[in-house]
Parts: sequence; structure tokens; C-alpha cells
Amino acid sequence: MNTILISGASRGIGLELTRHFLNLDWQVIATCRNPELALPLQSLSSNPGLRIMPLEVTSAESIRHLAQTLQGQPLDVLVNNAGVMGGDQQGLANMDPTAWLHTFAVNTIAPFQLSTALLPNLLQAELPRIITISSQMGAFGLEMGSGSYAYRSSKSAVSKVMQVMAQELRDQGVVVCPVHPGWVRTDMGGPNAQISPAESAAGLAALINKLTLAESGRFWTWDGREHVW
Repeated sequence: MNTILISGASRGIGLELTRHFLNLDWQVIATCRNPELALPLQSLSSNPGLRIMPLEVTSAESIRHLAQTLQGQPLDVLVNNAGVMGGDQQGLANMDPTAWLHTFAVNTIAPFQLSTALLPNLLQAELPRIITISSQMGAFGLEMGSGSYAYRSSKSAVSKVMQVMAQELRDQGVVVCPVHPGWVRTDMGGPNAQISPAESAAGLAALINKLTLAESGRFWTWDGREHVW
């Protein structure tokens, strides 16, 4: 049976990915900062395929504890989904550098640390895949307006991190891809976004299920199209 670990699973895309993969009869390890407060996630706990675990992605100790707890557990897919928008002060005149550093910690450094910590688990799988939720707002090849410096730069950076990781892990058979999830109606995306979390999750699941080493190191969209860097 396939096993997937999803960070930031308490709401939004992470919650819908959890629900979708449970419906596909996968084993799902859903992580979030405060599982006891994650009521929508807890509502799925009657499914025997779900395991809910605490994880603070900016804490090296929390990541280390998770890896120790999962020692020996094969992992087919890791989805680095946990992310933050970066706060309200992201303009030329009002940048909050402390919030910017936190944005990098969550959106860029944490996916690297979680991926490397769980690499031994992934290497036990037949086709290990590391999927990191990035954003087209970090793409250099698109003109996406102004502002949101913290968020944009963190997503540009994590896409590059995953591209490099894909090259380094190719010989070990690990697929690594950054993915744009679409403009999704979540707390981050807002109520006027184009697609629902369920639509995004379904598309991401279909993409994850078809990725091979031939697609590794490339930037993809939630609906299976290759994205400009």
C-alpha cells in the first residue's frame, strides 16, 4: 500500500490532499503544528489509513523527532505543503524583515530540511517522490505585478532548491518537483481565487501519480502542464 506524508495538513490544500489520498486507499501521514486543534483534520481520523502527527516545520527538533518516529517506515511521496504568505508588510516602503526571514524559514528552508530528514524513508519506496508546493508568483518568466516580496522570493528560492535536489537525487531514483497548485480559494488565496481546494488536490494527486524520473527537476502546474521557471 502506498504511503504519503503531507505537511500543513490542517486546512486548505493539505487537508484536501489528505482527504483525496484517503479516498484512493493510500496510507496518509498528515502533519500539522497542533493536531488537537485541527478539527477538520480530526474529523477524518475514523479512517484507518490516516495517521495524524505533530510537526512544526521551522523546528529542527520537531523534524528530527518526526524522522525518528517514522524510522523504518517506507514513504512513497512527501508533499511539502506547509507555507505562509509572509504578512501584510511586503512592499518597498513597509517591508518587515523579520517576517521575511520567517517566510523563508517556512517556505524555503523547511522543505529542504524535511526532505533530507525523510530521505531514508523515501529510499525504501519503489518510486519515491518529493513534491513541493511552490507558486507561479516566484517564476522569473512571468510578469506577476508588484509587491509580495517575501512570498515571491521564498517561492523562487524553493523552486531552485528542488531543481538542484532533483539533480542530486536522480541517481538514487528520487523524483523531485516544485508544483504550482493554482490560485486556490484558501485562507491564503482568498475567496475570489479561481479553483477550489478539492479541484487543486485532485489535479495534484493525478500529477503525483504519473510523475517519473523523466519529469524530475521540472516545474509543473496542478493540472499537469509544465510551468515556465
